[in-house]
Parts: sequence; C-alpha cells; structure tokens
Amino acid sequence: MTLSRREINELLTEHGLAPRREFGQNFVGDPNTVRRIARLAKVDASDHVVEIGAGLGSLTVALAETGATITAIEIDHGIVPVLRSVVAAHERVTVVEGDAQELSWPDLLEGCDHWVLVANLPYNVGTPLVMDLLDTVPGIHRMLVMVQREVAERMVAHARTPAYGAISVKVAYWATARIVGYVPATVFVPQPKVESALVEITRRPEPAVGDVSPDALFTLVKAGFAHRRKMLRGALAGMVAIEQFERAGIAPTARAEELDVHAWGRLARVLGATS
Repeated sequence: MTLSRREINELLTEHGLAPRREFGQNFVGDPNTVRRIARLAKVDASDHVVEIGAGLGSLTVALAETGATITAIEIDHGIVPVLRSVVAAHERVTVVEGDAQELSWPDLLEGCDHWVLVANLPYNVGTPLVMDLLDTVPGIHRMLVMVQREVAERMVAHARTPAYGAISVKVAYWATARIVGYVPATVFVPQPKVESALVEITRRPEPAVGDVSPDALFTLVKAGFAHRRKMLRGALAGMVAIEQFERAGIAPTARAEELDVHAWGRLARVLGATS
C-alpha cells in the first residue's frame, strides 16, 4: 500500500526521524501521485527498475505493484530499516543502502543490460546525477525523473529558447527528453517552495553527434555557455579561431544559445581535425 501524508508523518514520528535537508528529502505523501508516476514510467513485470532516493518507499511500492523488479537505493541510514519494512511484502524489491553518486554501477546493475531509472530525485543532486548517469551508465536505457520544474525545463530545452544551456546540449547528445507531467508542491512532506516536473529521458542508440570525443565536446560547450551573453568569438577566444568557425559553418557572432547539439558537434569536429 502506498503511503499517505498522515502515514508518512506517523512513520517519521514512530521512528524518531525527520526529513534531512542535507539529503534533500521531500517525501511524496499522495498515493495518486506515485501511482501516476508508476503509470508514466511504463514498466511491467519484464522490466528492471532502479530507484534513487527511495525514502520511506511510497514510490517504491507503486512501482512494485507493476510487477517490475526493483532495486531501491537509499542513502539515509536511519530511514533504510523503515524502507525495508514498508516493502517487505514485495519479493521483487531489493533495498540497497548507499550514495548513488558513490556506488559501483556496473556491480549494481549486473545481470541485466537494460534498466529503467524511476526516481524522485533530491533537488540538490538531481542535475549532476542525471548527467553522470548519461555519461557513464549506458545500462540505464530510459529514465523518468522528478526534478525541480526549472531544472526539467533546462533538460528538455531547444536552441534559441530561454532555458537552453549546457545541460540541454548534454541531454540532447545522449538522449531525447520531454516533460510528461507536473507535480505540485502540496503533495510533498515537507512541502518545498517550488513545483516539480516529470522528465522522460530515452537514451539514443548512438550519440546525436558522431566522430567527436564527448569530453572535448562538453568542454567546448561548457566554455561557450560560461559567457552566454558574449558572441562565440569572444566566449571561445583562445579555443577557436575565426577560420575554424567558418569551417564549421557557424557565425563567430552567434551566441552559445543559438547552437544546437549538431552545430556544437561540427565545431568540436573541426577543432579535433586541426588540433
């Protein structure tokens, strides 16, 4: 059974616990919301799901009800015993205590090469965690992550839009992404000050840009967006010569936000060919 707001508060009180700010803990206290997330995840008994920041297990239970095999990761030593008790009736749920940013992902995902990540990610680590997983964990083929709305908009943004930035380029390089729903602050315990959004990220069979080192590409993108108000000839001064812009078919007077992932790829390719 998924947990209501009252049940979450009762569990916390019973075990002498409280949401911890350093872990970015905001528990979903609405059964309809977690079942909606499980439905949007589009998983069933054939799927292996990894959940980061399982907390007290409300979403974990909703995912288990789909029949999927769940690996639930929780960093908070005090909450792990409560999580284990909440999911005890679900034989296909394994609880792993640890920091998702420190775990050995090859070991964790051993035995299956096609995983789905479904998670209510802590606001303070959501972005770097998704970026790291895209970079280093190809076994996760699809994600449905709940993050701060502003972060979600950056992840799915296209060139020439206000939210577009280095994060947008990295997501577009590895995957396709779209916002599939919004979650109001009122369903959380404690209640945050911002709205959340659900982002579906599907890994591409191959990166959007070929024949380019990801490290070289993202170094270039990061440098370009570090001075996003500048023209690229200024933002990338010392890295890219005027003739290299021309060879890539990019105007030196353009700004970083005007280049989609393919344009960044052309520029990185030219630099690689002439370095």
